[in-house]
Amino acid sequence: MPSEALDHVLEFPGGYTRSVGPVIGRFLSELRDGRLVGVRTAGGRVLVPPVEYDPDGGEPVTEEFVEVGPIGTVQTWSWVPRPLKNHPLDRPFAWALIRPDGADTALLHALDLGVVDEGADPPRFLKTGMRVRPRYRAERTGAIGDIECFVPEVTMINAPTRLEYRLRGGRALDRFLEGISEGRILGHRCGVCGEVIVPMKGLCSRDGVPTTEEVELPDTGTVTTFAVNNLPDPRAPEVPFVSAYVLLDGAGLPMLALVAGIPADQVRMGMRVKAAWRPREEWDRSMANIKWFEPLDEPDVPFDTIKDYV
Repeated sequence: MPSEALDHVLEFPGGYTRSVGPVIGRFLSELRDGRLVGVRTAGGRVLVPPVEYDPDGGEPVTEEFVEVGPIGTVQTWSWVPRPLKNHPLDRPFAWALIRPDGADTALLHALDLGVVDEGADPPRFLKTGMRVRPRYRAERTGAIGDIECFVPEVTMINAPTRLEYRLRGGRALDRFLEGISEGRILGHRCGVCGEVIVPMKGLCSRDGVPTTEEVELPDTGTVTTFAVNNLPDPRAPEVPFVSAYVLLDGAGLPMLALVAGIPADQVRMGMRVKAAWRPREEWDRSMANIKWFEPLDEPDVPFDTIKDYV
């Protein structure tokens, strides 16, 4: 009968001690101090990790050591989706051949891509040519493990940005906001085309002529087109919310506003709406006086009527 296979373990309880020589010894000593060095060959190439003989021709290397990196370039890589217990990292990582800047050869080490779910595919930004740098351990002993791993160079940041500024609107917009502060929506009628422009701008963009004739418009209108938004906005009552172009009754141009008081998936082109004003005591010289537009109990406007305003 065949014998049963047995597991065997070969262990050196006190550790296995060996001499590393002056070339590798210099490399490990520099690692202990947080530096990467290579050795120059007689032909001028810089080998990292350094070895005592040039692998191309077998000649002894020179005694010239060259500091390289610390930044390097990934030459090739292999993804490890499920690390084993003896791997250097406890989450998915890559083995990579990394050529430090100033070196002509590459060294093999672990590449940490951050937190990745076990079994996941490699991140899309992992690729040959990416720039990386070593992450050293806090306590180093003079071994290749003094480099815990390599990590990508920082190439992008997400910086929170907020800009405050004071806007002076000019004569026409100032007059428009004065009307809003009184609960009135004012527009300008063009003397050439006859269209009423709201908010008033002091100019007809179609005919290029100044406008001065004021027209007070009702706060009712028609949705010409709209968009459903799924990102939070402090002005909106909930998410998702609808931003729409509303053609006020009597106006020649639609204005942008929020639409609420109806589920987002029920807003439609041609829907009749009315401004929902904030309480009078909250009014100021701002379009925030109108919270949004709400549906009117009126029939929708046919598309042919509003198609030129979409």
